[in-house]
Amino acid sequence: MLERIRTYLSFVRFEHAVFALPFALTSAWVCAGGVPPLRSLFWIVVAVIAARSAAMGFNRIVDLEFDKLNPRTKNRELPTGKLTLKQAWAFVIVSALVFVFAAYQLNWLAFWLSFPTLAWLFGYSYTKRFTDWSHLWLGSALGIAPVGAWIALKGTIELPPILLMIAVTCWVAGFDIIYATLDEEFDRRVGLHSLVVRYGAKKALWVSRALHTIFLLALAAFGKVSGLGIVFWLAWLFTAGLIAYEHAIAKPGDPQRVNTAFFTVNGIVSILLFLSTATDFALR
Repeated sequence: MLERIRTYLSFVRFEHAVFALPFALTSAWVCAGGVPPLRSLFWIVVAVIAARSAAMGFNRIVDLEFDKLNPRTKNRELPTGKLTLKQAWAFVIVSALVFVFAAYQLNWLAFWLSFPTLAWLFGYSYTKRFTDWSHLWLGSALGIAPVGAWIALKGTIELPPILLMIAVTCWVAGFDIIYATLDEEFDRRVGLHSLVVRYGAKKALWVSRALHTIFLLALAAFGKVSGLGIVFWLAWLFTAGLIAYEHAIAKPGDPQRVNTAFFTVNGIVSILLFLSTATDFALR
């Protein structure tokens, strides 16, 4: 049983939830002016994890034929047979149902928006087949999280979560371009689209830098509009340094450097920004 659980967690790269969940929590803390009601907080966490799991599982199913051919991905759970397609589909369906149920537990607006949200999340899996800007679609899929958390608590859409959504969208799109450099040759060979394929790694990385600049500006606007204090702004400065470090170490085609830039640095960024926001409210 434990081995099966580990397989499913690996299937959806559960640890990558660190990219969306802290920003949903950041939005929730600002919306509530501190710690949100625990019941709502619980269902927000369930919704974010379930939505991400459903989307990631669906992506693995849709990309199976490519994953079998790509040396970087051929050892994943579906290509190797550790999970069957039937098991993968069951996981996706259950995760999607859990997401819808969690949204229902929050409020009616969250419930009704859960359906187009799932459609948008699932739609990302096809974008590399027709657009070079799939990175932005992926970014927006994670950028939904802060808006969703705000809706969950307040039933409205306001400026702070929109600014945070813009920030997250550009942040994710920027580091997804860095990650896409690992598959430049393969994607070009099989006809998949990305900015890396279209312009080459060096030019695409300049787009990544521009997106991360917008991320920092939108994040600053979010902090200003939300009235966040010195702890957040210190974290913002540290985040700017981490983003600069990310681009300094990212070397196209080098898995070790790209993975450090992709997961380690960005994991720190998301957790740091949530903790600084929560600390700001705790000190009031």
